[in-house]
Amino acid sequence: MQARAVTSPSPSTWLKRYYFARFAVSAAWVALAFTAGKSNPALAAIMLIGYPLWDALANYVDARQSGGLGSNKTQLLNFVVSLLTAVAVAIALGKGMNAVLAVFGVWAIFAGLLQLATALRRWKTAGAQWAMVLSGAQSSLAGIFFVKMAGGTAPVGITDVAPYAAFGAFYFFVSAAWLMVSDARKPVRSV
Repeated sequence: MQARAVTSPSPSTWLKRYYFARFAVSAAWVALAFTAGKSNPALAAIMLIGYPLWDALANYVDARQSGGLGSNKTQLLNFVVSLLTAVAVAIALGKGMNAVLAVFGVWAIFAGLLQLATALRRWKTAGAQWAMVLSGAQSSLAGIFFVKMAGGTAPVGITDVAPYAAFGAFYFFVSAAWLMVSDARKPVRSV
């Protein structure tokens, strides 16, 4: 019996799994936000703190799979920014949802720019990163909108953040699907 070497998944295989996982969690978060979250302030608070914590964890796991945080400075920064955002959201909850939306806005700007930079760097090795580039740019623009909206007088809630997460879910799904299509188009090498 011949022993098989244990290998880690290819960058493309890893990214497909990662992007599908990010899609699934974000889609579930959005569904919960528009159902139970909008009528349950305690659940909404937990979800609003949990969203940047999930982003921090996802960036950490992805960077670790892709050479470590030291090799992926944009993901290291995104990890740190997301952790700090979770703390800032927890503090802002005591001041009201407009303060929370402002924190989310600033986070969306920075996280979007860092995601865009990660996608541009990753394009060379994994390809098919155009959706992540668009996602990063749109995140930054949404952040500007959030900050402006937070300064207004209209009441805001978790359902104002949910479309942002929904677009993120969409882009992660498109990225995973596009990688699948890209991989299917590659010629198969014989061993």
